[in-house]
Amino acid sequence: MRTTVRRTVLTASAVTLALAVTACGSGDQDGGDGGDAKAKGGGGSDKPAAKALTAAELEKLVVTTDDLKDHKVQKPGKDDVFEAEALSVERAECEPVARVLSALPAGDPAASAQRLAVQESAAAKKGMPSMEELADMTEEEAKEATIDSLDITKTMTSLWSYDADGAERTLGTLRQSGEKCAGGFAMTIDGEKQQVTKVTEEKLAAVGDDAVAWTVGTKTDGEAVETKVVVFRQGTTLAGFSSFNIAAISRGEAFEQPTAVIDAQAAKLG
Repeated sequence: MRTTVRRTVLTASAVTLALAVTACGSGDQDGGDGGDAKAKGGGGSDKPAAKALTAAELEKLVVTTDDLKDHKVQKPGKDDVFEAEALSVERAECEPVARVLSALPAGDPAASAQRLAVQESAAAKKGMPSMEELADMTEEEAKEATIDSLDITKTMTSLWSYDADGAERTLGTLRQSGEKCAGGFAMTIDGEKQQVTKVTEEKLAAVGDDAVAWTVGTKTDGEAVETKVVVFRQGTTLAGFSSFNIAAISRGEAFEQPTAVIDAQAAKLG
């Protein structure tokens, strides 16, 4: 089974299938040297409006495997991401949260770049226990060993760049959306109905010019999933992160924000 952001972030039923097969989180590294471009915020009326970074500039600034210890970073495949047309939201004011939860662009950026960062625990790197090993375990031990082998954190990392004060306004809209929709809302993504049960604000270490961070709870067919969602602004660029841990989903446990990925991306944006 392919456990991807596309399916596992929003569809808890994928975890059930994951207990029967080995999760695959690796991929070829996508290169790219660090750039020194730095977006400046909009100035006064006597200054020209700030310009969005180009797609080529964002490609140089998005994180790579070289920037992250114990992570593999790759370009997302077509099965890792949604098309914007695949999303519908019950309440219009909740669409901004639904978009970043689904790793879709916030607002209407002029350019974007995206990567999938995967971190595996030592148990996950060893892979699924063999049938012989499972046969020597109790049912509970076999279940725990299988879940341990799925201790994989996947973080969809996105850069979106905007002209003038577009990034600042978009982040403000996101913050308002999180406040208005904290109690949850219904959405459909790629034909699957999802119930967002909560949008809980989280604290985030100082990063960028401004930021929002949430734990977003969703439920599909009675199965609960939590996703860490973070968006910070650096000048005319927003950096968005939608992250989940497969083992935590299986256990119904909380997990941490993808701090290493966030910090690495913040460092590259300057």
